[in-house]
Amino acid sequence: MTVEHVEIRPGAYADSVALLQVSRDVAATPGVAAAQVAMATDLNLEVLAGMGFTLPPASPNDMVVALRLDDEAALPAALAAVDAALAAARKGSTSGDTTVAAPRTTGSALRRAGGGLALVSVPGASALVEAMDALDAGSDVMVFSDNVPVEQELAMKQIARSRGLLVMGPDCGTAVVGGVGLGFANTTEPGRVGIVAASGTGCQQVLALLDRAGVGVSAALGVGGRDLSTAIGGISTMTALDRLDADPSIEQVIVVSKPPAPEVAAAVEEYAAGLGTPVRFALLGGDQPDITTQVEGLLADLGVAVPEWPTWGTPATATGGSALRGLFVGGTLCDEAMLLAAQSLGPVRSNIPLSPELALGSDLTADGHLMIDFGDDGLTRGRAHPMIDPTLRLDHLAKVAQDPETAVILLDVVLGHGAQADPAADLAPAIAAARGVREVPVVVACVGTSADPQGLERQAEALAAAGAEVHLSNAAATRRAVALVSGGTL
Repeated sequence: MTVEHVEIRPGAYADSVALLQVSRDVAATPGVAAAQVAMATDLNLEVLAGMGFTLPPASPNDMVVALRLDDEAALPAALAAVDAALAAARKGSTSGDTTVAAPRTTGSALRRAGGGLALVSVPGASALVEAMDALDAGSDVMVFSDNVPVEQELAMKQIARSRGLLVMGPDCGTAVVGGVGLGFANTTEPGRVGIVAASGTGCQQVLALLDRAGVGVSAALGVGGRDLSTAIGGISTMTALDRLDADPSIEQVIVVSKPPAPEVAAAVEEYAAGLGTPVRFALLGGDQPDITTQVEGLLADLGVAVPEWPTWGTPATATGGSALRGLFVGGTLCDEAMLLAAQSLGPVRSNIPLSPELALGSDLTADGHLMIDFGDDGLTRGRAHPMIDPTLRLDHLAKVAQDPETAVILLDVVLGHGAQADPAADLAPAIAAARGVREVPVVVACVGTSADPQGLERQAEALAAAGAEVHLSNAAATRRAVALVSGGTL
C-alpha cells in the first residue's frame, strides 16, 4: 500500500530547473513511486493536486516536497535523498573561482569583460533593471526572461533603438549570433540566410527545414513575440533587419512571426523594401502561407531544390472520436496548427486563442477541438519551460487519450541546445500508454537537426517506435492530423 508524504519548507528557494533535477534524482530512489519538489506557486500546487497529493496551505515563497512511497519504511531514505539533491543543486549554483571578486552588476561585468551582448535570464519583474544596465554599458541585450510587462519592453526597445543597440526579447528563446546558438537554438551550418524571428519555435522550424535542404544560416535574431504588436511597433525587427542588411555574407533574409498586427506588418514590410538585401516575410495569419510553404519559397529564391520533407513511422489510421487535441511546447507551432486546422475543422479552443471567445478556462479542458500552448507565460510562472520540464504536458496527454471524443492527438517535439536532453525518453512511453487506451492516432512534429544534441533521427525513430507518425514539418503534421480527424488518409 502506497504512502503519501507532503511537507512545506517555508522560505526555501531554488530555481525551477534545479528543482526539476532534484525531483528526478529523488524519484530514482528505491521505494519512491513519485516525487515532486517545487516552489509552491499556484500552477505547481494545481499540478500536485492533479497528481492526487493532499496539500496544506503554502505561499509561492515556500518549497513543497511531495512524495509517494511504496511503504512508510522508505520515508527516511527519501527525505535524505531530497536533502542531498538540494545540497548538490545549491553547491552547483555557487561553485567557481572567487579569487577575484565577481562583478556586482550586469553593467560592471560588461565593462570588465568588454562583452557586446548580454543575455538576461532572471524573473520577469527584474529583467528591466538588468537589461537597462546592459544598454547603459553599450551592449546589445537578449532577454530570455518571460512575464515582462509590455510597457517595460517598449521602454527598453525605444532606448536601444535611439542608441543603435538591439534588444532581443523579452521571451526570446532562440538566437544565433556570431555563429553561436543561444537559448533553444538548433545546430546548423553557417550560410547565406539571415533570420529575424518574433517567434522562438518558428525560428527553429525555419532552421530545421533549411538545414534539411542543405542551406546554412549566418544569424538568427529573435525579437520577442510581441515585437510586431501594436504596442511595440516592430522596433527590434527594424533594428535586426538593419544588422542583417549590413552583413555581406547574407544573401537573403526571412522574417518569421506569430500573427502580427496588420498595420505593424505593413510598416515593417515597407521598411524592408528600402534595404539592399531581399527580405521574405513568413507572418502567420488566416490568409497567409504556413512556415513550411514560406521556406520552400525562400529555397526557390536561392535557387535550391525543395527536398522531400521526411516522415517516420507507420501512417496512422482513424479509430473514432471527433475532436483534434493539440498539446504543444511551441507557441508559434501551436498558432500555425490552429490556423491550418480551423480552415477545415472550424473553431479551435485554446489558451492562446485566435479570437477571445475561443479562450480555454483555467482547467484547460473543453469539448471539441482544442490546442494548448504549455509554453505560454501563464503556464511557466514558477516552473521551467515545457521544452525542459514536460510534466504538465504528459499529464494532459494521459487525460486526452482517455477522452472518447479525442480523434487525434497532435504534438510537437522541439530539439536543440537548452532543451530536454532526451525528450523521447519521457514522451515515447507516454505515447505508447496513450495508444494503449484505444489506439488513438498520435501525430508528432519533431523540429530539429541531425547535429542537435538529441539527434533528430534518434528522437523521431523512438517516437515512431512508440506508435506515433512523425514529421519534420509542423504544417505537414497538422494537415495529416486534420485528415485523420475527418476519417481520411494521405
